[in-house]
Amino acid sequence: MAGLTHFDGKGDAHMVDVSGKAVTDRVASAACHIKMAPETFDIISEGRAKKGDVLSVARLAGIMGAKRTADLIPLCHPLPIAKVAVELTLDPDLPGVQIEATVKTTGQTGVEMEALTAASTAALTVYDMAKAVDRAMEIGGLRVILKDGGKSGRYSAE
Repeated sequence: MAGLTHFDGKGDAHMVDVSGKAVTDRVASAACHIKMAPETFDIISEGRAKKGDVLSVARLAGIMGAKRTADLIPLCHPLPIAKVAVELTLDPDLPGVQIEATVKTTGQTGVEMEALTAASTAALTVYDMAKAVDRAMEIGGLRVILKDGGKSGRYSAE
């Protein structure tokens, strides 16, 4: 289990002890996309979805998802989140929606999981709101695109 911090010397899962880590400003961004039929894209982009404004609801769901990450991922630390921003961009070339979530905190551990949870929750919400017209939508590309702060420093996928 060398290199995997969520396992102890016996190989048992455990929550990492971050008490000795420095409190620093931390930020992480994650991205994903949801592809859909051109007709579904038109419904969303024209504001004709029966459940309401798909992108606004998905943005709020992503923010809520980031705040609930420690409740969903067993070994995540509950963190004092300072900021969550979720951007949903209509992309006619997919066709679908590009999603990017950014989470900030000041603490002893990073917010990559919160950013990933925000992006995926936003994508799942788009699916939920449009599934009545398109059950074949596809969510993909979920990844961390930026992580900064803490001992390991900066990571950028760009």
